[in-house]
Amino acid sequence: MSYFAHSPDDLVDRALAGFARAHAETVSYTVDPGYLSAVDPARGRVVGLVSGGGSGHEPMHGGFVGRGMLDAACPGRVFASPHNRQVYEASRAVAKSGGVLHIVKNYTGDRINFAIAAERMQHDGIACERVLVDDDVATDSEDIAVGRRGTGATVIVEKLLGAAADEGRSLSELAGLGKRIVDASRSIAVASAAQTAPGTGQPAFELPRGAIEYGVGIHGERSGLVRADGEIDALVGDMTVALISALGLGSGSRVIVLVNGLGRTTQMELYGAFDRLATILEQHGITLERRLVGSLVTALDMRGFSLSLTRTDDELTRLWDAPAHTAAWPTTTRTGEDDR
Repeated sequence: MSYFAHSPDDLVDRALAGFARAHAETVSYTVDPGYLSAVDPARGRVVGLVSGGGSGHEPMHGGFVGRGMLDAACPGRVFASPHNRQVYEASRAVAKSGGVLHIVKNYTGDRINFAIAAERMQHDGIACERVLVDDDVATDSEDIAVGRRGTGATVIVEKLLGAAADEGRSLSELAGLGKRIVDASRSIAVASAAQTAPGTGQPAFELPRGAIEYGVGIHGERSGLVRADGEIDALVGDMTVALISALGLGSGSRVIVLVNGLGRTTQMELYGAFDRLATILEQHGITLERRLVGSLVTALDMRGFSLSLTRTDDELTRLWDAPAHTAAWPTTTRTGEDDR
């Protein structure tokens, strides 16, 4: 398969320009050094929220710039970290009186470039803290030096912190809340086909017909665990139980659920996966406090999906329900006593 673009860089540049033009009432695009920022940010904030990472995961992160979520997003090349100058300039542009909070996925390049930008910010006298998202249970091993990857739960973190920032919370309060949300969040992803590499037009990896890569990364990282059978009930069952175990959930626990498509997965399949996940949670006595189904954190055209669970409480549920006005944040669905 080939992409409708002259080159991978052309694909990113035109997409960013077109995205900003299509959503001009929400975001603006600063071409040099390359970042998206909110046109009409929330007025009650004292801390700016900045995130970013490689392109190819749309709508994350640019689709979540706007009121109730991010003040700015820094897109790198396809699956490549943004340059530290992008992060620095975006952070300076949206800094508030209380500083800037960086929301960073746990990848080496992202950590390094956001850290350099933070040092430059602090040299300028602008306070800066970081929330590191590391939710992927497939990389939860002492043998992996960098720790768990940052994946689907990043969007949940951005939503909850955005609502908290709108309440006027301080930098230290937001950083502490962010760590609490990350600690309460875990994700796992599977794929039946890899994404197409923009430079070659070839799949990033091959799988036997009917096989599933269990624990795949959002850049196409192999897990080393290939299941010969992708039967949906067993697959979602194993994924859900892994998340329940990782978070120590049990009867009486309350969760926010994200069933996320990785780019080439149909809505029918995603809702089928959600139905199975919901059944398993109910069997464990776990309440689906809030739920979201859609393709929010993609991997170009990977055929697969991820599941994310966040253990919630009254505070986090209230923050989830707070309004958000961005190009890609959907209307969510509630369950529970407050819907009656």
